Amino acid sequence: MRAIVQDRYGPPETLTLAEVDVPVPRAGEVLVRVEAASVNAYDWHVMRGDPRMARLALGLSRPRARIRGRDFAGRAEAVGADVRGIRPGDAVFGDLGDADGAFAEYVCAPATRVAPRPANLTAQQAAALPLAGSTALVGLCDAGRVGPGHRVLVNGAAGGVGTLAVQLATALGATVTGVCSTRNVELVRSLGADHVVDYTRADFTRGPRHDVVFDLVGNRSLTALRRALTPTGTLVLSGGGGYHGGSLLGPVRLLLRGRLLAPFVRHRILAPTAAPDRAQLDTLRAHAEAGRLTPIVDRTYPLHEAARAIAHVEGGHARAKVVVTL
Repeated sequence: MRAIVQDRYGPPETLTLAEVDVPVPRAGEVLVRVEAASVNAYDWHVMRGDPRMARLALGLSRPRARIRGRDFAGRAEAVGADVRGIRPGDAVFGDLGDADGAFAEYVCAPATRVAPRPANLTAQQAAALPLAGSTALVGLCDAGRVGPGHRVLVNGAAGGVGTLAVQLATALGATVTGVCSTRNVELVRSLGADHVVDYTRADFTRGPRHDVVFDLVGNRSLTALRRALTPTGTLVLSGGGGYHGGSLLGPVRLLLRGRLLAPFVRHRILAPTAAPDRAQLDTLRAHAEAGRLTPIVDRTYPLHEAARAIAHVEGGHARAKVVVTL
């Protein structure tokens, strides 16, 4: 089968299209014929082994997982022993976690990370949902405890997670403010945001205060972000789209600072980790089929141009989701 492989850390040029063996599902695994796989910031971090501290988990000299990509959608081709609820031929979607391997014609995934695909979504849309959708769920529901009447601000509202977070917060009954660039104002408004702040024209940290600030960019200090909160509000830190590589800790620095500060202030400061499992995938499917979540796919690239797709996301200005198609 064809797959995008990598044998050393580095720029997109280190990714190559190669022929590799089709994986064989073991007990508890599902073999999926991939139709689409989405690109996440995670993918370029793994590609470059950046920040350097991450190599302790990813592999010291090269990625332990040779094939890139983690989010996928396709058809179940075969199932291993002890797999329940998924049969060959079923339309599915899922996430491989740090195992990677989705930028390929076939992928073996633990059944605990695979679920039936939302019936109203295309393969491209479904592939865009697992990690970004799980991040939105964990950030808003688990950490933010968002409910009716809450005032929620999403910084990075036009990104892959942000476009889903705006929709989810709206569905939860919150009054939503989205922060984005000028070119994305209408997109964010169309997703249901009650207010949109163009960060090139206004500083959201010096405006109205919010019950929850969901920061997906990581380019503002904790002091500035807390200024946008009510006295007992919640700051949810997730990732760092404003980080462009080349340091020991990268976006983790802000997350660590938040965790260190949290015990000493009235604000709740949380940095949750998303790990899509079957329960979260089922929740995302329910939201999608009810019309509450619709992944926005801005660009698609064929498999042999996966390096270009990752480079586009790494540039930091991708709008909504970028998807690799097979």
